[in-house]
Amino acid sequence: MTDEERPLSALPSPAARAAAFAAILLGGVAGALIGYTLVDLQCTGSCETPKGIGLLIGALIAAGGMSVVAVLVLRALGEWRQIEQRERAGRA
Repeated sequence: MTDEERPLSALPSPAARAAAFAAILLGGVAGALIGYTLVDLQCTGSCETPKGIGLLIGALIAAGGMSVVAVLVLRALGEWRQIEQRERAGRA
């Protein structure tokens, strides 16, 4: 099935969705490291619970922010594909 025969879909390609998922995971890991390290540098004594809380909050904030970016990128890719198809249809 060629691009002209396939109906336009708002669903991104599986590769784009996998890349977005990997980016969200990577952002969460980076946020967890930042949150853990931030608490580790400021805390003295027994700090296991605060370090865990810092790790969790950092991961959630970073993954949440990265998910917003991923959604915006996937939408932009869908719009770009739609514009390219319109241009191809106009030339034909």
